[in-house]
Amino acid sequence: MHMVWRIGLLGWVIITMMSSNNIDMAKVADAAVSKNVMKKIDVINSMGPYLGVVVPNTFEMGPLLNSPSFVPHHHLPFLDFAGRRFRIGAVETRKVVVVMTGLSTINAGIATQLLLSLFDIEGVVHFGIAGNANPQLQIGDVTIPHYWAHTGLWNWQSRAGTTRERLASFKFSDYNNSTNVSESTDNFLNRVWYQPEEIFSIDRHPEVRQHAFWVPVDTHYLSIAKNLEGMKLERCVNSTCLPRAPKVVMVERGVSANVFVDNAAYREFLRSKFNATPIDMESAAVALVCLQQKKPFIAIRALSDLAGGGSSVSNEADAFASLAAQNAASVMLSFVNLTVSYVGMR
Repeated sequence: MHMVWRIGLLGWVIITMMSSNNIDMAKVADAAVSKNVMKKIDVINSMGPYLGVVVPNTFEMGPLLNSPSFVPHHHLPFLDFAGRRFRIGAVETRKVVVVMTGLSTINAGIATQLLLSLFDIEGVVHFGIAGNANPQLQIGDVTIPHYWAHTGLWNWQSRAGTTRERLASFKFSDYNNSTNVSESTDNFLNRVWYQPEEIFSIDRHPEVRQHAFWVPVDTHYLSIAKNLEGMKLERCVNSTCLPRAPKVVMVERGVSANVFVDNAAYREFLRSKFNATPIDMESAAVALVCLQQKKPFIAIRALSDLAGGGSSVSNEADAFASLAAQNAASVMLSFVNLTVSYVGMR
């Protein structure tokens, strides 16, 4: 029954990926989750449970894989499935499964669902770099938000909208070049209303939807992460150094969407409307999947640039992206080490 349950839970992901790539279902049905793969999964899970580690891209994963703290499993260092490589190993004494998602909320959601469906995962830690919406912070600072929201689900309105909608909307005419602070005029773009996601997390009641906008990070994980404040982080890339040493900062909110934000006006809107600090393309998707699957979750994002420019640090993203990636990985590794002492204390 345990194997049947896992295969059933994977079904929608596998069918979606195969149909989107025009694959003949009849030819691959028997091989979608082969007996050989399931045997390996059973062996891996017999050695669990694991902490899931989710990372967006190769250059962000590099500092983890190159760290002496990460030790691949000597017999089963990885499992390849559905275009993902699930790396099996340990950070010090904490068993982990590491997966790279690729860019975007869709890739992040699929990779996280596969991780939770295939493996015996206790919780998920997500890390990487992000754009910065808070000019009070600096490149290289590592942020740990309390909440994440997906700000890419829009209702693009051609009407005025209700009072509730206006409170959670972006009005394009407020950003016309000729608009004064005290007045604005309508235009054909009007406004977008930020909609909450639909989630389906009620046991034994399929297709009963709930709505979620701000997804909270696990409170237990947050309490562990607070011990990382004051941690020493990298400041220099070769001979180029930041104005001050980066720091770990607990912040209120982060936002994700399939948008690379390189616009100061929109950055300021996200900051003023949502009190957001890190801006990325994956964290909210990971958070929403973990919420639906009832798994504890935390995201660690290092700031690589002030979104839309305006920082006093020149060529910020090009010069310091590698430093931000290293700082994000360092904080993640320290967090994982701290969880060892807290296992069983939830």
